[in-house]
Amino acid sequence: MVVEQRAAKAGAPDELAARLRMLQELSGRGVRALARDTGLSSSSLSRYLGGQTVPPWPAVIALCRLVKRDPRPLRPLWERASNPLPAPPKSSRQVQPPSPPAGAPRPPRNDLPRDMPDFTGREAELTAVLAGVRSSRVVAVDGMAGVGKTCLAVHAAHRLADDYPDAQLYVDLHGFTDGRRPLDPDPALRTLLAALDVPSEKVPQEGGVEQLAACWRSELAHRRAVVVLDNAADADQVRPLLPGAGPSVALITSRNRLLGLDEVPPVSLDVLTPEESAELLVRASGDPRGPDGRLARDPESAAEVLRLCGHLPLALRLAAARLRHRPGWTVGILVERMAEGVDEFDTAFAMSVRQLDRNQRRLFRLLGLLPGSSFDEYVAAALADIPLRSARAMLEDLLDAHLVQQPAAGRYRLHDLVHQHARRACVEQDSPAEQERALGRVLDYYVHAAAAADAAMPFVSPGRAASAGRAPAELPRFTDKNAALGWFVTEYANLMAVFEAAVAAGADAHVCELPRFMRAFFARRCGTTHLNALFERSLAAAERLGDPLQLAEAHSDLGFARYNAGRMPEAGAAYEAAAPLVSRAGDTRSEAELTMRRGYLRWDEGYVEEPLEFFRLAGKLYEKADCPMGAAHAVGYEAWAMLQLGHREEAARLARQALDVPHADPAWPPTLTARITLGVAIAGEEPDEAAEHLRQALELAREDGHKHNEAWCLNCLGVALRTMGRYEEALDSHRQAFALLDELFEEHWKIHFLNGYAETCRLAGLPEEALRLHREALELAPRLGYRYAEVLAHEGIAAVLDRTDPPAAAEHRAAGQAVLEELRPGA
Repeated sequence: MVVEQRAAKAGAPDELAARLRMLQELSGRGVRALARDTGLSSSSLSRYLGGQTVPPWPAVIALCRLVKRDPRPLRPLWERASNPLPAPPKSSRQVQPPSPPAGAPRPPRNDLPRDMPDFTGREAELTAVLAGVRSSRVVAVDGMAGVGKTCLAVHAAHRLADDYPDAQLYVDLHGFTDGRRPLDPDPALRTLLAALDVPSEKVPQEGGVEQLAACWRSELAHRRAVVVLDNAADADQVRPLLPGAGPSVALITSRNRLLGLDEVPPVSLDVLTPEESAELLVRASGDPRGPDGRLARDPESAAEVLRLCGHLPLALRLAAARLRHRPGWTVGILVERMAEGVDEFDTAFAMSVRQLDRNQRRLFRLLGLLPGSSFDEYVAAALADIPLRSARAMLEDLLDAHLVQQPAAGRYRLHDLVHQHARRACVEQDSPAEQERALGRVLDYYVHAAAAADAAMPFVSPGRAASAGRAPAELPRFTDKNAALGWFVTEYANLMAVFEAAVAAGADAHVCELPRFMRAFFARRCGTTHLNALFERSLAAAERLGDPLQLAEAHSDLGFARYNAGRMPEAGAAYEAAAPLVSRAGDTRSEAELTMRRGYLRWDEGYVEEPLEFFRLAGKLYEKADCPMGAAHAVGYEAWAMLQLGHREEAARLARQALDVPHADPAWPPTLTARITLGVAIAGEEPDEAAEHLRQALELAREDGHKHNEAWCLNCLGVALRTMGRYEEALDSHRQAFALLDELFEEHWKIHFLNGYAETCRLAGLPEEALRLHREALELAPRLGYRYAEVLAHEGIAAVLDRTDPPAAAEHRAAGQAVLEELRPGA
């Protein structure tokens, strides 16, 4: 215990500094502006944020007040940081570090493309990039297309990887990708946060790009990461992606000089020198050095190759690849083939394409139509309507020809210049009808692949199968929910590009269905703001289609997105619009899902009997639709509601009923709710069994990485331990729950836990703390619309005041009863 206390106190200053940096990120201010607005000196503030000095308590209060946060949760941490234990006496005994727990964090993410083994020249530029990183932590590499900006940035990032071991990230911003809009900062930030495995609970759902950027900077502040932001369109696109306080660094590439980033040192690239160009051509072609090499035997033709390639590294590598794979060619033949092209880019590209057979050339051209960035063999097979095995073989041939790049195993991409050439060739050589059919096959693929991945992630009741378009011949196999989640993370940017392509093409059925199959992924990784926007457009598409079931589900899905974003009136209006449409469509499963959602909404609005009826009706509808997961989910929520109303025996019976439904997945969605409910319900009569159920629920939440559910489990464990009379353990469990919420800055979530925590304090002999917590709930509940929590707060205050102020206690009981009467049917 002493060792644990010493460890906690030793780490307290760093932890406090990290929490203060989070406050700075929330403020959106630099150190000088933050110092000015809080009345602190900038030098002192820098020491507080860096952990060199523990600030006085008034300084912590000033920082919290500036961002409208309660400073009280930071007080214990500040006290530990201010009063460190003396160093322990030296001992010859070594304390062994604990073994890593099951489900330990994955190794650091490394998304960097492969470093070019023939990287040539650029010594001065590489030195400038590394020096700029040391001095400014952000460097921008600019230059013309094909000049080697990405190659230099990736090479430098590989050189820096050992010094920045926490993550090496890469994102293509598509600032100059032909046929694509530049990647907006919102999806770029969500992609980067997902790459860092940031749980969805910490990713802001409201506040737009500013809040996402603050979250991103906060995550980088305590990591040593190197981030390559490739192909930026302008300063506005890249500014929100830059790291803030902390050691992480970023390397930007752009065809334009990013004049808006005054603080970022630029490194401008020109074409290679003739000597460097000749060296690269020799190395990339594998041509022997000395008089026996083809290039050495024909120096005039070699010089012409350099001229035709414009001394551009990309064109040189493409030309060199032809020499490497054609040992019978002379350099003169290479020059003849290159001279047939249009310019220094197309000469190399067209020459490479001409070496392909007819089917390979067709696939290459069609790849120019892909709306996404990277792709796999499944997408390529669907695009060209060919077998998967053929697509895999052709992609390998294109890879050998340097027409396709392979940034990671199983993933492919086209360089912007290559993509532009392929797209132009497709427009020239393939009919508009064939182009339309190819794009349609891509849209079909992504809808059906998303549906398959969603079916492997049973976090919500499964809905209808995909009906848009035609299912492709082959889809990826998702062995479990983690594989499906990984696919969504990898394909996220592509899915958003496909959605936009479907909107542009007027493919309304695809626009309706694609967001529906991404709900579970969005709930875990991307928040609700973007999903609201997608479902708004899905609803418009459903209205154009005029299909009653599509329209009903679009209203229901939009309502659920509104509900998760806290937009309760809009959610209610969407559900009201969906109800008659679902009834007319006669789809029982959709009706059951809508009924459950209406129950969630009415319960959170504070109603009691009506949500119970919704949950019971949903259970019957799910049974009628032969959906055991949905039925168990409905019973689990009915049990939870009964528990909140004080009906413990009935809650326990219903929870056991939900747990008894046969299933193979230990993390089956209804399990968490049922185990929590059962654990609290039987804590007084069967304490050992109750503790085991709650322990399993907590393990499930932690394994899932869902911080809100972890806090829910901890709070309910506190309630159960209180029922067992284990007050100190109960208080510790409540405190852990609230510490998680403080970490997430989720003040509104506390309404679910405040009254339970307060009751534990009252029974543990802490009446003042109990009153404070109940009064905090009484203030928060009406503002958030949680009326039943308001009732519980009045009753809790009355229980505390019974001995000291009976008249005031009676007033609170009467007030609670009045609110309860308002919530009854017919009130």
